Amino acid sequence: MISPLRPPVPREHRAARAAVAVLFLTNGAILANLLPRYPQIKSDLGLSNAQYGLAVASFPFGALMAGLAAGALIRRFRSSRVAVAGTVLTGLGMLFAGIAPSWAVLAGTLFLAGSMDAITDVAQNSHGLRVQRLHGRSILNSFHAIWSIGAVLGGLMGGLAAGLNVPRGLHLGFSALLFSAVSLTALRFLLPGPEPTASNDSPESATQDEGAQTRRVSSGRIRLGLTVAALVMIALGGALVEDAGMTWAAVYLSGTLGAGVTVASFGYVALVGAQFVGRMLGDRLVDRFGQRAVARAGGALTALGMGAALLFPSVPATISGFALAGFGVSTLVPAAMHGADELPGLRPGTGLTLVSWLMRLGFLLSPPIVGLVADAVGLRVGLLVVPLAGVLVLALSRVLSANRVSDRRTG
Repeated sequence: MISPLRPPVPREHRAARAAVAVLFLTNGAILANLLPRYPQIKSDLGLSNAQYGLAVASFPFGALMAGLAAGALIRRFRSSRVAVAGTVLTGLGMLFAGIAPSWAVLAGTLFLAGSMDAITDVAQNSHGLRVQRLHGRSILNSFHAIWSIGAVLGGLMGGLAAGLNVPRGLHLGFSALLFSAVSLTALRFLLPGPEPTASNDSPESATQDEGAQTRRVSSGRIRLGLTVAALVMIALGGALVEDAGMTWAAVYLSGTLGAGVTVASFGYVALVGAQFVGRMLGDRLVDRFGQRAVARAGGALTALGMGAALLFPSVPATISGFALAGFGVSTLVPAAMHGADELPGLRPGTGLTLVSWLMRLGFLLSPPIVGLVADAVGLRVGLLVVPLAGVLVLALSRVLSANRVSDRRTG
């Protein structure tokens, strides 16, 4: 029997939800297809750890440079079209990065791919939040769970291609073509019409005492700024762990611990696989225990799990450590994005764009810092960034709501 508080979701809204999920899947798969090929690219180009880290940092640097353009593009062309176009261009960027003949070309193509990915990320999350509002309940974690499925799929595809010694151009060309076609098919099922707008302005506000209003605005802006900063740092915690898996898991397992090429890909696959499980459970966990409790538990799991793996290094322990870390941070980025998108005093989408843009700093700074530390004292020490990210989340999780989602629903 259907509750009157939750009427049936119209067919077109269900179709739009499925189409957004497809966009998240293609985005994760396109990115992850390149990751298992990183050790071969690093070896073929003769890169040091620091050079490799700087090249990989070009991806988040491009994302940082282009991220703020997403809002204008979405308003001009709609989030659905921007997300699909960005998917196609990201796939092409990853293809050209995979066949780059030099460090400079690798860095340049990763910069372009990162720029497109940042715009895609904001657009697909913006459209996902639009669909979520129509559903009347939280579904954002499920979209990020589908992204993890795509990342696992892409990681397995890349690991298999690397193990079979498939030429990178052939492998990444197939990946770009396949997932671009899938995203273009999804476009027809996304929500039609222009993006919704909202304004907090009211005629009554103009008649209020200007001095008192100025003081309230100033105080509110300070609180708002601190809240946004904390949400960004929580998202950064999740980003640092994801980046460690994307950039260094295969290199650490194959180079430091001596794992084979295919086995080395399991570090990242384990991280995103566990992340997927955490995101599938995320909406129910947050509904029952609240965002703050879930984040604290995840931070502790990340710090203890990866900390133990680095303290007692082995291939199985490291893969398990990445899995625990992936589960621990699974809800952090969706929580930060959702919290920022609902902050009072900001237009819809503004908080989401800010958090999505600023958390790219983690992807920008992490690879070269870890690379420099690895060259100096070893990659095992550099990977301490993962348990430290868990500690960061523990310290800042208070900014998240302690209430259960079910207690905040208004129907």
